[in-house]
Order: sequence, then structure tokens, then C-alpha cells
Amino acid sequence: MVEAICMEIELKRNFLENPLIETIYFGGGTPSVLSTNQLNQIIEKLHSVFTISDNAEYTLEANPEDLIKEKIHFWRHAGINRFSVGIQSFQEHSLKWMNRNHTSEDALNGIKRIQDAGIENISIDLIYGLPDLSEALWKSEIQTAINLNVPHISSYCLTVEDKTALGHQVKKGLATPVSDELSEMHFLILMKEMELAGYEHYEISNFCKPSFESKHNTSYWKGVPYIGIGPGAHSYNLITRQYNVSSNTEYIQQITNAKIPFTEEILTKEDRYNEYILTRLRTKWGILLNEIVQFEPPHLVEIQKLLLNYTENGFISETEGVYRLSQKGKLFADEITLHLMT
Repeated sequence: MVEAICMEIELKRNFLENPLIETIYFGGGTPSVLSTNQLNQIIEKLHSVFTISDNAEYTLEANPEDLIKEKIHFWRHAGINRFSVGIQSFQEHSLKWMNRNHTSEDALNGIKRIQDAGIENISIDLIYGLPDLSEALWKSEIQTAINLNVPHISSYCLTVEDKTALGHQVKKGLATPVSDELSEMHFLILMKEMELAGYEHYEISNFCKPSFESKHNTSYWKGVPYIGIGPGAHSYNLITRQYNVSSNTEYIQQITNAKIPFTEEILTKEDRYNEYILTRLRTKWGILLNEIVQFEPPHLVEIQKLLLNYTENGFISETEGVYRLSQKGKLFADEITLHLMT
């Protein structure tokens, strides 16, 4: 697989015009299982093909159980300067319910090992909306994360997918479905506790200490072009989006024949407008009326009326032409976004 990935890097050499790579993200799947030689091989190939910024952010997604001292030191020397750790919960019963392989002790010790290795830039994931997660337990989860002194916390509501074990359990009545009221309570608590602890709510699901935003994800939200490598990876160059095939077998077979197996979507102005609303409204940077006009949306007058209505009703705040979700609006982010999209 690594050989195929290196071949795709070479094939993508001219996908973007004279790019300066500011962020590199090893994620999707479990990149922390890569051997030292494999990770080095990929990083060396990236440097041989692209111009990488001296201050580039190198993020590695890792599971807590993979965070052993030797691996962390290798990753650090390979160039990794940011970790995104899928903790999900510090409660043992919740981890078992979500079928996670690690324990709360694994998570706590793993974060400490990263910090002991001299890496400060750490993000952790937490899940809320679990049926048995009381207000007190959720506050305890958040406080545990804060006490770890990690500068970035991503938190997502539990979603039940149809074709998962949890989805089948909910259908059969063996598990309690996610409650909207409970999820809303958890989200309100999350926003309050994060603010009190000095974290900025810079994207609907992301909180950070000053200057610790995820540079990589921020580039997505701001519409910056990017290159995706590997099965299922997406690439974007302002004009098109490319989606690599997800099948490992087909991916390797095609790449070996010097062909990238992808589906391409040519973006219309309407597509670009919808993506702009979908990504930017979720962030502290908000949406700008003069930027909306550039996309020439067919229902501009209606969009302006909607923005005015949401502003008057306290769901959106407006400052110097920038529209941002209020705390009240963040509870209805998906609904508001769908109304504004054409």
C-alpha cells in the first residue's frame, strides 16, 4: 500500500499549481499502525515532490492504545508536531458501549507520554449524546480533558448509523436511541465549560486555546485547495473535486498501472456557494455578504431576507457584514445551513 501511495504522490505532482504545502495530515483509518520505515518513506516522498513550508503542521491521528513511548519518539523525529487522539470518553462503561479497544488509563497515559516527548500541540475527541451520560458525568468528562492541559478539543454528538452494531441494537430495542433533548443539554454544557476554561469555540465542534486552531481543518473550512492521497481520499483545486475509489484492491491495481482511480465532479458556482455556506457558517469567521455575491446565487434576495430574519430572531449575529451563528443559532446550525443553501 505504501508503495502505491508514493506512486500517487508522484502522479498528483501537478494537481495544484505551484503549491506550498502548509499542512500534512495522516488520518482516516489508523495511520498510527504504520511502521517507522513506512511513515518515513511517505514523508520523504512528499518532500521530494512538493515544496513543504518550514512551519508546516504535521498531524497524526492515533488511537490511545498505540501511544507507546518508543512510537511517539519516532513520530516526533519523523516530523510529527501535532497529535489528534481519538479518546471519545474517559468512562470505562462508555468506552465498552462504543466498542473501543482502549481504556481510560490508556488515554490518560498516552496524552502524558506525548507531552513528556515535548509535543504540546494535541487534540482529543470527546463524544456526547450517549443515553446514560448524565449532566454530572459529562461535566466530569470535560473537566478531565481540561485538566490534561491539551490545547484543542473536538467534540461530536453520537450518531447512530444504520449498518453498525449500535444501529442494529437500536432497531431491535436493545439500545436507547439518541435523545435530541439530551444532546442539546450536553452541547450547551460543553460551550459553557469550554468558555470558562479559556477555550475559543472557533468551529461548531472544535474548541482551542489561543493560536491552537487546527491549521489543516481550518484550510478546509476556508476553501483552500488540497491534495488527498490514498483509498477514499478527496482532492480539491477550486474547480473540481476528485474522489479516489475506496477499495484497496482496485486502488493498488490502478495506481500500479500509473492511473489514479477517481471520480471527478466539476463544481458550478452554485456548488461552490453551497460549500461556502456549509463550511464557513460553522466557524468563527462566518459568511460575508460580498463573498456570497461573487457566487451569483440565483436566490440572492431570498438569502438576504433569510439572513435578516435569522439576525432579528437572534440565531445569527452580524458585525460589519460578517454573519456568524450565535450561541442560540449553534443549536440549529444544520437547519439554518440547509435554509441558506440553494
